[in-house]
Amino acid sequence: METRRFIQHLRNLPAYEHQICHVEHIPAREPRYGRLTAPLPKPLQESLEASGITELYTHQAEAINVIREGRTVVVTTSTASGKTLCYNLPVLESIHHDPEARALYLFPTKALAQDQLRGLRDLTRHAYEDLKFGTYDGDTPRSARARLRKSASIVLSNPDMLHLGVLPNHRLWSQFLAHLRFVVIDEAHVYRGVFGSHVASILRRLRRLCQRYGSQPLFVCCSATIANPSEHIYNLTGLPAKVIDKDGSPQGIKDFVLWNPPFAGPETSVRRSANIEATHLFTELVRERLRNITFTKARKVAELILRYSQEVLQREDPDLVPLVKSYRAGYLPQERRQIEQELFHGQLLGVTATTALELGVDVGTLDATVLVGYPGTIASTWQQAGRAGRGVRHSLSFLIGLDNPLDQYFMRHPEELFRRSHENALLDPNNLHLLRQHLPCAAYEMPLTSRDEELFGSGFAKAISSLQEDGRLKYRSNRWYYPFAAYPAQEVNIRSMSADTYSLLDESEGFRLLEEVEATKAFYSIHPGAIYLHQGEAHLVTALDLDARIAHARPVEVNYYTQPRETNDLRIVHRWRQQPLHAACAYYGQVKVTEQVISYKRKQQFTDLVLSEEDLDLPPQSFSTTALWFDVPREVGKRLRRPRDFHGGLHAVEHAAIGILPLFAMCDRQDIGGLSTPSHTDTGKPQVFIYDAFPGGVGIAEKGYTLLPHLWEATLRAIEECPCEEGCPSCIHSPKCGNNNEPLDKAAAILILQALLRP
Repeated sequence: METRRFIQHLRNLPAYEHQICHVEHIPAREPRYGRLTAPLPKPLQESLEASGITELYTHQAEAINVIREGRTVVVTTSTASGKTLCYNLPVLESIHHDPEARALYLFPTKALAQDQLRGLRDLTRHAYEDLKFGTYDGDTPRSARARLRKSASIVLSNPDMLHLGVLPNHRLWSQFLAHLRFVVIDEAHVYRGVFGSHVASILRRLRRLCQRYGSQPLFVCCSATIANPSEHIYNLTGLPAKVIDKDGSPQGIKDFVLWNPPFAGPETSVRRSANIEATHLFTELVRERLRNITFTKARKVAELILRYSQEVLQREDPDLVPLVKSYRAGYLPQERRQIEQELFHGQLLGVTATTALELGVDVGTLDATVLVGYPGTIASTWQQAGRAGRGVRHSLSFLIGLDNPLDQYFMRHPEELFRRSHENALLDPNNLHLLRQHLPCAAYEMPLTSRDEELFGSGFAKAISSLQEDGRLKYRSNRWYYPFAAYPAQEVNIRSMSADTYSLLDESEGFRLLEEVEATKAFYSIHPGAIYLHQGEAHLVTALDLDARIAHARPVEVNYYTQPRETNDLRIVHRWRQQPLHAACAYYGQVKVTEQVISYKRKQQFTDLVLSEEDLDLPPQSFSTTALWFDVPREVGKRLRRPRDFHGGLHAVEHAAIGILPLFAMCDRQDIGGLSTPSHTDTGKPQVFIYDAFPGGVGIAEKGYTLLPHLWEATLRAIEECPCEEGCPSCIHSPKCGNNNEPLDKAAAILILQALLRP
């Protein structure tokens, strides 16, 4: 079935209830080709031609020309635009002229490194048979590691292995680092938030050791389209970069469907579960033999949709059940590789996946993608949608709107999704909390000096001082030394703010380890009574040992899932900036946040009906972070007449603004917290706070502070245009609200925002 006919097929089904609210027809794009300033070496040119490539796209040629000049570049073009050649060709050209030259390729996932390894083999098989390269990660056999260190011209790895395996053992890598000519950072937009801030420190540690061994490698970065590529790469690497963003690659026709779940009933403003809609689309695509990936934002949702789909197909098309699987982080490497290969070779018709398959892993030819909820950024939206129809194939993508302010904003304003500029990628290389973790690692690798402040930035001095006070660094002979034998990198988890984890054990199989869960997420996902999904099977968490950091679980058959609820408290520590904005004053500074998971809801599968709410007795967690906050004039509250509620209006503004902020910054709603009050303890004023939900902050609140009037405007528009009367999940309700979304007042929120925007 052709993809465009499939849309009509959906409209003809009995289950269709006018869910299609917009179809964006994206026309094909013709290729544009560029010229190199000098021809490639003959063997390399012949290798390209043997791969079927006779000309380079404009962005490929421009990137190679700039790299030849010795300049750092960042290439920001579309998915499947051939960015890999932008670094493979200059690297291979350099090795052709100097066999001692070395290159380090960094990918955010092992799967992507394995995929690029296959591509490198294909490119070099005809002319560079003696070239040695390979992946160096946790799956690399120890017997192969020494060989790669000694003789590989190109090493493909990831930031985790660079942090844990290479930098602490740099003496074993001395020859490689001394001849390191290129560092390639693929999918650079992924390095944002906490992960990106960690990687920024790791890259500075790498540059520091390269200087020791006498090299200054050139950084070549590739990224999805973002609003601030130059700023982002500077924050990530500490180096200025030339931006190459004029895409010369061809593009096939794509139909992009916005699919909005219908209301659950005539008397409610709550929409039907997006998971049910996704199950419907996924199973219909599979039935019609349209190969697809259905993307979800959470592991649990990927497993739920697979489970629902298997149940539907088992009843109606049992032969198709083996042709669908789920894919996510947490699976064993061999499981993930098998699914990738089955998808690539056309053995699977459908996969439900997290963002683990969003990046550039080649999964063959796909007909369609389904995005269960807005992925959080424009960049991720196009990354996921771009997995279907690579090259010039006609393809189909669906975005299912969740019942939250931002998704529903796009459902009502498709032009904002398809026409607006991309968001800013945010990270903070000066995050004190993270510098305190990485400076001991750097000192272990080589004693620190005052000259390192230029490399590590403005947070260096404060971090060094606190580390000295804690005894984690010792100062002598104008240097700071790490005083312990064990290397500190093993205590730093770069995928989270904390290195601590909880072990989830299956008590039905001799307490077998199921998964490890980050300590910062443990209270939300493996609290007593939680339903935890692993490979499509539900497990009931029966116990959580806080001291041993162990949770016990057993397999169960249930018709519900669980959702935690938290409360928070916030105190102002420092006010760094303030600005008058119309009728209010806005601030940016440091705050201390205390969060506590207090209960969880049991929600029925398919319907999302709340079956019960159970209390929890878990300790609070406190951290310092960055926040924006703003005053709300008391006069607004005085003008509100009963039954309007000033507190409910503030609360509604907080919820809606948090939901809309990802429109401007590359973040997820879960990355942000908030608080609203008619009289804050520290100021006595009516105020709304929005903070980064990570210790130290990563720049989200700061970006919101600089764009606050735009945030107010978009928030007002989202609330005003929502068709509900009193407020709903599409505008002012929050699934995380510790007060059960009480009090909330939609009309009061509109009046407050109008007053804030009034000149």
